[in-house]
Amino acid sequence: MKTQVRTPKTPKPKPKQVLEALPPEVRSGQSVELLKQLHILTREGKLNQDSRRKLKQVYHLYQFIEKLLLELPNNDQGLSLADHGAGKSYLGFIIYDLFFKALGQGTIYGIESRSELVDSSKALALRLGFDRMRFLNLSVADATQSAELPEQFDVVTALHACDTATDDAIAFGLQKKAKYMVLVPCCQAELARALNQNKALNLQRTALAELWRHPLHTREIGSQLTNVLRCLYLESQGYQVTVTELVGWEHSMKNELILAKYTGQKKRTAAERLQALLQEFGVEALVAGRYPLLSQRVHA
Repeated sequence: MKTQVRTPKTPKPKPKQVLEALPPEVRSGQSVELLKQLHILTREGKLNQDSRRKLKQVYHLYQFIEKLLLELPNNDQGLSLADHGAGKSYLGFIIYDLFFKALGQGTIYGIESRSELVDSSKALALRLGFDRMRFLNLSVADATQSAELPEQFDVVTALHACDTATDDAIAFGLQKKAKYMVLVPCCQAELARALNQNKALNLQRTALAELWRHPLHTREIGSQLTNVLRCLYLESQGYQVTVTELVGWEHSMKNELILAKYTGQKKRTAAERLQALLQEFGVEALVAGRYPLLSQRVHA
């Protein structure tokens, strides 16, 4: 009886893994790992509709910030940027990845009051080797007094910093002599509360109070007026202000983008109009807290 010799089977070659092309929204040279860690891309490198909307919004804001960064002169320490209300630091990571990483110098500071988000951002920066990113567990208001931050900043950003946090970011930028401020306000409620307090009196005093007689209008007028006052305040302190929309309304209702460039030319007329608006709307009490620098002498 012959012994049958079995010839070992040649293993079938495993099918080569086909790498699908990345979505067109992902820029050349961008860290795919970063986008996956931020849950913008799935593990397979795909974008869902919500992530596509979020990425478009961050990219659009980055385009504005990139132009500002390119206008700034280089110095020995490199550029400095403070990102207030950083959250998961989407914006800070994208700016670092697309701009600061190639520079080899400069630092981004993410300022966030939720400690768990600060810890996760620190861990992600360490994994990616983004060694010139700093994350501080501070409120926007407390950051103004923090010894952990430089005395001056080139750029201050606040993306959807809620309610008075945008005002705190402006105060921070003024104290730190920021050359640029980039603000996307969110959920302004302080002025609406102030309008509500004296509503009956204002209705007797001026017909303009009809603009905020109904609660829905109070919220809308309060939000609009808040941003107008912020722009006037910045102009009174030597900034040239541009207001535009961040992205199309189909992407976000929190859509107003305030760009402020320091020129050093303080406008007395802006200060006067700000004070006149506060008086007309019966909210003069906000002057001392929100606009403490108004009393300083400014030029026409």
